[in-house]
This record gives sequence, C-alpha cells and structure tokens, in this order.
Amino acid sequence: MKTSQLVRQLNRAGCFVVRHGGNHDVWYSPITGLKCPVPRHGSREVAQKTYDSILERLLGL
Repeated sequence: MKTSQLVRQLNRAGCFVVRHGGNHDVWYSPITGLKCPVPRHGSREVAQKTYDSILERLLGL
C-alpha cells in the first residue's frame, strides 16, 4: 500500500497530523487517543507489517 492510500484512510477515520518530521509525520487518533509516526516517503510502498501496526495503534483494528 502506498503512503497516500494510508493517509486517505486515516483522514476518513478522523485522524490528523500533529507535527511534521524529516521523513515521518506524527498523527493523532481521537478514536484511541494515541499518536503514531507515519512514514512520508513519496510513492514508495509502506511495508504490510508497518501498515498493520499503524492501523492497530491509530484505529484500534
């Protein structure tokens, strides 16, 4: 999955960017009340394990 698809999914769930870092953005989820770094690597694919971990932390899936 590409970063843009992950970001779209997080936006739909109500998550938002708290701050921008060098290669990652820190996102906050009002669902879980947690923050999580999300890679910002252009058109590169996000590893499946990373994708699953981000969704688990931010969306509680």
